[in-house]
Amino acid sequence: MNERIKKILEELGLKRVDFANRLHISQPFASELCSGAKSPSERTISDICREFGVNESWLRTGEGEMFAAPTAASDKIMDFAAEIARNDDKEFRKRLVVMLADLEPRDWELLERIAEKLTT
Repeated sequence: MNERIKKILEELGLKRVDFANRLHISQPFASELCSGAKSPSERTISDICREFGVNESWLRTGEGEMFAAPTAASDKIMDFAAEIARNDDKEFRKRLVVMLADLEPRDWELLERIAEKLTT
């Protein structure tokens, strides 16, 4: 499974530290998963699949597609992200997405409350 975990990082262009942070695991544990020194728990497998859109069957066995089939909403988001990633860093949409990516969970909750007030 360690080779498939390394493949996920490679495919997504992630560093081990970013992988660890997104899964809320330590960087040494992420390295151990990649090297095969440790095996992921059921929860870690579930977290990898959820966080990175990985097909659980592929992660466990290597069979099937690496990534789960995206939903229509996911396709739309991915198309938008790809488009703005190609744009100049000074473009508003790109700056906005970068700011959103840096939000903490409590910031998202506040933003959601503001959006609800604006739409009622």
